[in-house]
Amino acid sequence: MATERKPPRGTRKRDVPLTKDGIHAMALQLIDADGVEALTMRKLAAALDANPMSLYHHVPNKDAVLRGVAHRVGSQFSAEERGDIPWQDRLRELAQDFRELSHRHPKLMGYSFTRPDYVQPEDPFWQALIDILATAKLPEEEIPRVAATLVGVFTGLLLSELNGALQRWATLPPAPSGPNEEEAPPPSKDVIDTMFNSTLDAAVAGVENHVARARDRV
Repeated sequence: MATERKPPRGTRKRDVPLTKDGIHAMALQLIDADGVEALTMRKLAAALDANPMSLYHHVPNKDAVLRGVAHRVGSQFSAEERGDIPWQDRLRELAQDFRELSHRHPKLMGYSFTRPDYVQPEDPFWQALIDILATAKLPEEEIPRVAATLVGVFTGLLLSELNGALQRWATLPPAPSGPNEEEAPPPSKDVIDTMFNSTLDAAVAGVENHVARARDRV
């Protein structure tokens, strides 16, 4: 006979209130433990020691729960306002902070990065990015397009890192290998960090080029 799954370690039933915020908090713990696919409304109710139907008084369905959890995590992102450093360094810090947040909740973020509605105008990350591009003196009409490109670069790179694709791609030989050639070991964390920083350098250089071309048009 199937046994009821215990709540994540360190969380006792009834520790989390049966409110919308409490539901999102518990859902995040379950997702961190087992992933988005394993989350069900029944498991969520069991972890909250509640009747499954009582959850629907606060959230309409699982999709709404996931949107709430993503918003909860996104609101945790805080870009420190650093007007005393160049915008290039601010952009690098923003991307690094975003990467750290992704590593804290890899299963949720790996799912969220595949959704087109993941980034919203009021998100702290998006607002900070817009401010950085404005500080870089990028023409106002170009800021949304450049910001969207940067988000695409960052989320695409992070998604491939979280799902292991980046680590595998880094071991691929430059030419087809022979049948007896051993597979290269996965790269170290330092190598992946260097790859991420190289991408940041390219992103900064791309924005600088945009700014320079806009200045030349004036």
